[in-house]
Amino acid sequence: MGPLESAQLQFDKAADCIGLDDNLRRALRAIKRELTVNFPVEMDDGTLQVFRGYRIHHNIIRGPAKGGLRYHPETDADEVRALAMLMTWKCALVGLPFGGAKGGVAVDPGKLSAGELENLTRRYATEIVPLIGPEMDIPAPDVGTNAQVMAWIMDTISMHRGYSVPAVVTGKPVAVGGSVGRGSATALGLLNCTKEHLAHAGLCGEGMSVAIQGAGNVGFSAARLFAAEEFKVVAVSDVHGGVYSSEGIDIAALERHMADSGMVPGLDGSEDISNSELLALDVDLLLPAALEGQINAGNAEAIRARLVVEGANGPVDFEGDRILRERGIPILPDILANSGGAIVSYFEWVQGLQQFFWDRERIVAELDRHIRQAYRRVSTLAEDDDCSLRDAAWAVAIGQVAEAARLRGIFP
Repeated sequence: MGPLESAQLQFDKAADCIGLDDNLRRALRAIKRELTVNFPVEMDDGTLQVFRGYRIHHNIIRGPAKGGLRYHPETDADEVRALAMLMTWKCALVGLPFGGAKGGVAVDPGKLSAGELENLTRRYATEIVPLIGPEMDIPAPDVGTNAQVMAWIMDTISMHRGYSVPAVVTGKPVAVGGSVGRGSATALGLLNCTKEHLAHAGLCGEGMSVAIQGAGNVGFSAARLFAAEEFKVVAVSDVHGGVYSSEGIDIAALERHMADSGMVPGLDGSEDISNSELLALDVDLLLPAALEGQINAGNAEAIRARLVVEGANGPVDFEGDRILRERGIPILPDILANSGGAIVSYFEWVQGLQQFFWDRERIVAELDRHIRQAYRRVSTLAEDDDCSLRDAAWAVAIGQVAEAARLRGIFP
């Protein structure tokens, strides 16, 4: 099942649950605008390569579009459409005055030199100038991009405008107007949401075993944070495979190993495993923090975790979700669990507009408040309506956007 089909099926299910008006259903299901660009980049050897990129807005009823920008060889329009839709619901769920957007370029950034990556980024940013700006659309990092990429985009847009525009992107370095705490915000949100869920069930996370698929910014930051809170991180993986230790992985040692080898497998004192083996481990918590569609109809029966916490966007597709639900395995859904990055991106945007910057203590406290409030609202609805946390989260989010659409009306 493709990511767009999965997102639309989940939307239809939630819309049915809240009895959404047919006219609003048609409006909210649709993608508002799409920009596809094909652009040349001069490579280090003097040749030109043409890359395809996208910037897609799903909905801007609640405010300017917000969403990440990914560089990945398998990026295509349907993936970006689905991720833009997820951003609409994520921002609405946690009370951010944003709509949903996503962008991407079909490229393997690991095969580019630093100069080629900068050239590609600046050209792509120039191509999408008509759509982005602090009042229109604010990109952020995603798979394959980072703070440096955001700094290049901010500088490129600033050169076009003739003055510095720090609020045009979030997730940029603090030295050029970024926010403290942004880099680890998604992982911190995952931790806080998980702890709130466990506390709601009368449980404590200390000693609970955790397997994490993904060793990028979200996955590895989560490994650090969960280990620091006395969870036992027993497995971590990247695109090359993973490592497992029933006694728990030394995260500092893994970080040194990754710096030396460029990959997760091969850590001394641990067992090498595949990504499919990691997903099937008998653990308390499974955190898929890589790409969408990792748990699906083909492998959902093999999942043995007691709780799935979605660190990535859409890592469990519609059929995978159905199977896990039938098996009694709860899921902390992506639009709730991994919303920490979007929340702190909002804080960064506000700071950029005001040119008044917050300290880490305020960032951490406000992030915690936003995500715990959202969890309590979702869990209350799930209990009252006897539905899953995902259905409740989507129902809350769609209801927020639908109400805004009703109040604004149809122009002209």
